[in-house]
Amino acid sequence: MLELIFNSFITLLVVIDPLGLAPLFVGLTQGRSEAYKREAAIRGTVLAAAILLFFFAFVGQELLAALSIGVSAFRIAGGALLFLLSLDMAFARPSGVRRVTAPEQEEVNEAKEEDISVFPLAIPLIAGPGSLTTVLLYTGNGGVLVIAAVLVVLSVVLLLVLASLLLASRIMRVLGETGANVFSRVLGVLLAALAVQFVLDGIQQSFSL
Repeated sequence: MLELIFNSFITLLVVIDPLGLAPLFVGLTQGRSEAYKREAAIRGTVLAAAILLFFFAFVGQELLAALSIGVSAFRIAGGALLFLLSLDMAFARPSGVRRVTAPEQEEVNEAKEEDISVFPLAIPLIAGPGSLTTVLLYTGNGGVLVIAAVLVVLSVVLLLVLASLLLASRIMRVLGETGANVFSRVLGVLLAALAVQFVLDGIQQSFSL
């Protein structure tokens, strides 16, 4: 159980990347009041947790069963997806897994005066394909204790996300863009190793069936 808690914490921390969200949040809320920034940070984090991440944690097993997807197959596919994300992080380039598409960016630009807490903050920056896949990987074949442990870990990571968003301006003054990229590169290497382990576990589980 301790290994599960440690691995899930590291994976979720790397995938969601609280420090990496700071410069994105600063850009999205440029020109807004401090009160709006605080409300958007809280609302976006809560929405990502309640609507998507916790939802996927509770229905992960049922979702895989409904789609007739084995856990071993999902581990391999999820590991491959996370490995691609790790490459983007290691080379400090925008990731297709977490960034918004061109049409989505146009919507953001056209809606500067609208609430950004749901889109793009909650989805896909916090609750994107990478984080959803990670939650399903750790809860898809686990019991009540496993799900509870992952939810506790997820809560801690989301609290770190909230803290990073609330302190985004200060973080950027201290780290700068270069510092944030260096941190993401280190996390990218860790994520690559975890992703490969997911694939290996999935292959091993497939042959043991």
